[in-house]
Amino acid sequence: MTEAIESAPAGTTEFTVVGNSPAHHDFQDKVQGTLRYGADWKLPGMLYGKVVRSLQPCARITAIDTSAARELPGVVAVLTASDVPFNKVVDNASGGLGELTVAQPVLAEDRVRYTGEPVALIAATEPEIAAAAVDLVDVSYADLPGIFDPEEALEPEAPLVHEAGNVLVNWRIGRGDAAAAMAAADVVITGEYRSQHVEHAYLEPESGVGWSDNGVLTLRVSTQVIEHASQIARILDVSENKVRIIASYMGGGFGGKEDMTVEPYLALLAWHTQRPVRMVWDRQESILASTKRHPFVMRYRTGAKADGTLLAQEIDIIGDAGAYPCLSARVLFAGAALAAGPYRVPNITTRSRAVFTNNVPASAFRGFGAMQVVFGYESQMDKLAERLGLTPTEIRDRNQVSKGDTIPTGESLHTAVELTATRDLALARLGPRSTATGPGCRVGRGFASGMQPYGRTIWFRDHASVWLTLQTDGSLLIRSGVTDLGAGQAASLCQIASEVLGAPLEEISVYIGDTALNPPAGGTFATRQLYMSGNAVLSGARELRDSLAAVAAEELGVPPDTLVWRDGMVRTADSSGQNRGIRLAELAQMCQRRGVSTSNLHTWRARGGEFDPEAGQGDSFPDYTYGTHAAEVEVDTETGVVRVLKYAASHDVGQQINPVRVQGQIQGGVMQGLGYALMEDHALIDGQPVSTLFANYLIPTTMDMPDIEVDVVESGEGCGPLNARGIGEPPVGPCAAAIASAIKDAIGVRPNRLPITPERVLELIDEQAAGRVAKDGDHE
Repeated sequence: MTEAIESAPAGTTEFTVVGNSPAHHDFQDKVQGTLRYGADWKLPGMLYGKVVRSLQPCARITAIDTSAARELPGVVAVLTASDVPFNKVVDNASGGLGELTVAQPVLAEDRVRYTGEPVALIAATEPEIAAAAVDLVDVSYADLPGIFDPEEALEPEAPLVHEAGNVLVNWRIGRGDAAAAMAAADVVITGEYRSQHVEHAYLEPESGVGWSDNGVLTLRVSTQVIEHASQIARILDVSENKVRIIASYMGGGFGGKEDMTVEPYLALLAWHTQRPVRMVWDRQESILASTKRHPFVMRYRTGAKADGTLLAQEIDIIGDAGAYPCLSARVLFAGAALAAGPYRVPNITTRSRAVFTNNVPASAFRGFGAMQVVFGYESQMDKLAERLGLTPTEIRDRNQVSKGDTIPTGESLHTAVELTATRDLALARLGPRSTATGPGCRVGRGFASGMQPYGRTIWFRDHASVWLTLQTDGSLLIRSGVTDLGAGQAASLCQIASEVLGAPLEEISVYIGDTALNPPAGGTFATRQLYMSGNAVLSGARELRDSLAAVAAEELGVPPDTLVWRDGMVRTADSSGQNRGIRLAELAQMCQRRGVSTSNLHTWRARGGEFDPEAGQGDSFPDYTYGTHAAEVEVDTETGVVRVLKYAASHDVGQQINPVRVQGQIQGGVMQGLGYALMEDHALIDGQPVSTLFANYLIPTTMDMPDIEVDVVESGEGCGPLNARGIGEPPVGPCAAAIASAIKDAIGVRPNRLPITPERVLELIDEQAAGRVAKDGDHE
């Protein structure tokens, strides 16, 4: 095991496999449609599972009558809370740093807390019978007073969602004396910004199959975290070695499959019936009941000198956690830690609260809390620039963080900050300004920068394991518990191993996502897999290479450090320049004859640290990815429609492992971010969803948006393998802020609430015309 990241300094290594974009094993399967998702698996004699869900957002359960459902021909099982051996899911997402301990029932027993909460389970011989049985389960409710606004939930007399209180966690981060610095500031800018519930809208809804065989329960499911096996074992009250989870390649996750979805329900039905059970949520059920992105209310006060130098920030963030904790504590921590963005702020106080309501639970979503606050801090920077008569670039140049600077948590930035380079590239990509297409149309431009962490918070002391084996025919086998969401996480591991050991990619197989066969790698979330499993493969492959090199060096009569591992061979060059070498297959056989292992089980441990929640100081994240987006929009002042004309995105990725996949991550993230900015809204009225179909929950299509122009910076200073930085989440953050900035440039007034729909644009135009909108440089 190792705790150090062994990577070459920038510019000193020429890679032969890394940095290229080969067509990996998953490319062909995806194009041909032969990749098997969770919903594709079927077993002989299987049953079909359905969830009976609450239609009330806040009520006491007075009775559950399942008799009619049980009598329906074809129904094999109807389960309620009394049938669950351990009916609690408790997961302290903060790592024990001040979060309330609140259990979430697998099936509601005495009360329901949100519309869509599971109350009972059905297993039947046909899906139509299971659906009919759902309607026959009679649940009697007594309404209770609900709370649906997180700000109202903070009031002393507000109804309690849980007896422990309505505030799940209250993070405070502070540095310096913000109050004194604010009082001494030449200008103080205020702003309030609001974001919305957002649906993940992944290609593949929640799905899977489960079966019991020889006393072991196996679940093949669409999940980001196979380590949920331990929670399933707890729910069934069996030992952990009796539960196996296999992750299918997924049609998207974006954080929505980081919490358990179908897993506990499949487990209970398969364990109870001792028959295979399949469960696939349809799109309406998925939108109704799956977790959402947290709506944030963000209030900023920013103090600065007359020349634009930042002196202080006071920031308050309220996040709607919904009815249960899920991962809200981590999301709101990321929001607090990144609330000031990539700017030097010597004096700051940030409070970030996750608040319970009777809305659908909110949890992980691509960007994980650090994404929402980009809208807040970039809007503040633009407003400050206008108030002082500076350009948006000038205000950022005077305050942008650099390598070695201290951020609000008290940490020092230890890798490159290439924000200026990304900004220059993104702005240049826009080219000449477009001409408006009509008399009522206005064209505007804007940009926004973002700072996004990758990897889990440091105090979790994260680790990932990998098992590498050089087979006797020279092929390489990689075993890792990593789950692949469709972004090529497994393929990246192959490229790294190929770079180190020289095995051709076509001779590398990777076995992933199986708790019974793979060493644990942790979940695929928080842009952590390349950082964690990538470093595990890099370090493990180097250890294996060192072991093999001793045999090869002896055979070739040269020092081990002179060997070159490439194209399925181990080579050296003698004084005459003639290459001599051994094929990997021959080397593997030599090792076996000499009793030298050709396998290596390796665990890589990330840097650990502490965070003091009382002082609001300490270690937060391993590293950050920086980037800038630039947008050009046209606003129709008669209809309020915003059309994105041009969009450019640039990020420093440290070192590209696979450029095509990097570009795909950036383009896909931007499309998701533009939907968040302009149209997506999982609206709720008193806890009841207004939109549970794509007919009224709008997501962007290729017809709505221009091509996303991408420029990549490679500083060579990331903490990932071979100096890579994570790029899965960072492209989402700057989108809303860049669009808002462009709209401000077009119509003269800045949106402060998401999504920026045509109706809201018209309201801003009307208010501006009536003189009811304050100038963008609001100050005290």
